Order: sequence, then structure tokens, then C-alpha cells
Amino acid sequence: MTRIEDLIEDGWRGEPASVGSRPIGPDGLSVRPWKDCISPEFVQSWRRLAASAATPNPFGEHWFVLPSLEQFDPRGTVHLATLVVDGELAGLMPLYRARDYHGHPLPHIGNWMHPNSFCGEPLIAGDHAEAFWSALLDWSDRNWRSSLFLHIACLPGDGIAVDTLNRVCKAKRRANRVVHRVSRACLRHGLSPEAHLVSILGKKRRKELSRKRRRLEETGQTIFTRATGEDGLDEWIDQFLQLENAGWKGQESSSLVSARQTACFFRESLHGAAREQRLERLAFHVDGKPVAMLCNFVTPPLAHSFKTAFDEDLYKLSPGMLLQVENLALLEREEIGMTDSCAAAGHPMIEQIWDDRREIVSVSIPVGGTIRRGVGDILTSIEARRSENNR
Repeated sequence: MTRIEDLIEDGWRGEPASVGSRPIGPDGLSVRPWKDCISPEFVQSWRRLAASAATPNPFGEHWFVLPSLEQFDPRGTVHLATLVVDGELAGLMPLYRARDYHGHPLPHIGNWMHPNSFCGEPLIAGDHAEAFWSALLDWSDRNWRSSLFLHIACLPGDGIAVDTLNRVCKAKRRANRVVHRVSRACLRHGLSPEAHLVSILGKKRRKELSRKRRRLEETGQTIFTRATGEDGLDEWIDQFLQLENAGWKGQESSSLVSARQTACFFRESLHGAAREQRLERLAFHVDGKPVAMLCNFVTPPLAHSFKTAFDEDLYKLSPGMLLQVENLALLEREEIGMTDSCAAAGHPMIEQIWDDRREIVSVSIPVGGTIRRGVGDILTSIEARRSENNR
């Protein structure tokens, strides 16, 4: 199994590439197949970009994107749109071309994501956001091929990307429409964990949770752990995959371990997050057996609650909810202003205890010449109206 540190030290997939043998590229925007971009030098610049990004996004960092591409795009059809300034990466976003748009034959260019990626905001350093979006729109107009629009999915409504796109499109006098929006549960820094519980749960509900915690502890030796780093991580991942697969996701073949690619991606991305000090993992074990587990990606001032699993045979004791109570310790961290749950809207457990909401939007921008943009504008306006009517 290839790990990211092997890439950084020895080149991608063991190729005989020395540092600098694949340059980052000339200054300006370029869009190249991802396999043509990757080198130790490129990855190091990507790391520096993540550290300087105006809006952090763990789902755009090298330790998450590269295992994703290796597992889900082995042929190398996905491209990387990169903005280089003074020889350093100043912006990066994976791109792909598609002929299908939610079941409709509408060719478009889009930011590449997969079902286990929960934020599509590109990594952009400092004050380079306007330059990145302006250059990407110009590139899309020149390279549209059969595409009707540029579709950027899963952008936080409170992020820099949406605001900058609006300003750039206004300056260029071009259409820019929100075609989908959803509210996702989140936690915002302010109250202590105890005060938060009092504000969100009534006294009767809090007593019930305390009673369930006692009952869980009565079933056997109950140990709560919170960890970072790679020590014991492989065993932790094995237990998580088994725990998730034992529940309804395993029965519906949607668990991570149901496919080799998703299991490998999960393992490699967690190891990468741990190496970059981005990972926090929590668990309850009873007599050595895991009954609830979760992992967060921590990229101050944001955090993302990535994955969780619990023993469904103990659902009456709510081990998953009890672990979420422990997860409220994120509220005590001064460097974390907000934690995104990454949960689907209306999640029956998360929304009981995460009372704030974060708007997530998808934006479409017609591309090409005047006539083609006009067609794209009609199509995106129809999609935008349909989205609003379905809210």
C-alpha cells in the first residue's frame, strides 16, 4: 500500500522521480491531468498552500485528495486546476468533465469530489481568490469543448469562495446561480459543553442520557479514549471498519469496507491526517470491544466530523449519542470557531445535539461564447428555480 510519505520521499507510486523532475508549473493558471502534476516538490508546495489557505478545507489537502484519486480515478482522468504565483501554489482544485448532470444529458465542467468528501471549497492562499476564479472562468471559456457550464458543488455559504465568485462574476457581467442549497448541522464556538447541553436538551432528556451512560458502564468495563497521531491507528481503523460494517450500512453494502477502494482510501486518508496533525479520534470500548467510534479532521479555525459508527445492538443505550456528548469538547478549543457535522440534513441523531446550521450551496456558471452562455444561462436558471421550489 502506497502512503503519502512515500510519495514525498521517493516520488509518486515509486517512479524514479527526483525533486524538481516534474516542476510545479509556470506562473498563472494551468489545468493538467493529476498524474502529470504529482511530484515530491508539488506535494510539498501543496502542503504549504494548505497551511496558508484563507479558508481551510481538509477535503482539499494532499493527504485526502491523493488517496482519493489513486483509489477512485486510477486512469488519471481528473485534472488539477492550479494557480502558481512566484513559483508557489496559490490555488488548487480538482476538476473533471462530465456528460451527465443528475441524470440529465448536460455536459459540464465540475469540481471533482466523491461521496466521502464533504466540502468542495478550493485551497486558495491569502488574497489570491479573485485571481484564481477569474483565471478559471477564462480557462473554462476557452476550453469548454461541449460543456455548457462550470458547476462548483458543496461550497460553504459562509466561505470565501461564494463571496468571491459573486464579485468576479458581477465584474465580468456573467450569470452565476446557486442551483442547490442545504443546511448542515454544525457547532459554533461560544458556550461550554455543559452550557450547550443545557441550552439544547431539556432536563428530562439530559437525565435520560446520564442514565444510559450508567447502564452502558454496567454492561462491562467501559473506557473512553481520545487520541491523535498514528500510534495504534491501524487497529483503530480495523475496529471502525468492522463496527460500521456490522450495522445497516453493511447490510446495504454501503459501508466503507464494502468496496476495497473505499476501505483503502479511508485507511490512507486517516494516516495522512494523523501525520499532518489533523486527526482526532474518539471511542467507547466495553470489555475491549468498540461500541461507538468517530473521527474528526481538525484544521483551525474549522473542524469537520468526518465519520462515526456505533454498535446497533446497543441502540437502546445510545452509545453514538453518548460519544457525541464527549465530542462537544471541541467547544472548549479556542482555536476552533466552528465544527461542521458533515451529516445529511435532518440526521435523526446529530440534529438533536448540534443546533446550529451551516448553509452548503452548489453554483453553476455558464461558459463559452455568447450564444453558448445564453443556453447555459437558461438551463442553470431552470435548475435554480427548481431548487428553490423544492426547499
